[in-house]
Amino acid sequence: MARNDTRAVGFEAERLAGRFLTRQGLTPVAQNFRCRLGEIDLVMADRGHLVFIEVRFRASNRFSRASLTVDIHKQRKLIRTAALFLAKRQRYANSVVRFDVVAIDADEDGSNTIEWIKDAFRPVDSSL
Repeated sequence: MARNDTRAVGFEAERLAGRFLTRQGLTPVAQNFRCRLGEIDLVMADRGHLVFIEVRFRASNRFSRASLTVDIHKQRKLIRTAALFLAKRQRYANSVVRFDVVAIDADEDGSNTIEWIKDAFRPVDSSL
């Protein structure tokens, strides 16, 4: 049961982030791209860039804000998954890519604070 609730919360956070980014002018390309290496929440186009987006949600920021939870291990996983996305979808193979984070923190009044971190991290290997 808790797993289903977690999934539902994650889906809602991704939906909220997708709507937010669409209002900012990005165009949806893919959602929840999954492969053996991991998952990318959202893939969107932004003025000639293919943007891989990690969505993070925190119901409480008592321990840490959502934006602080994408550590180096998660970044590496996202980079490898993005490389596989590009390999499987050849039409995007020569795209200029960017990795963004959309962090959503629930406020005490029931509203959400959305933080969009453009170009949040970059692959060390410039071949991506």
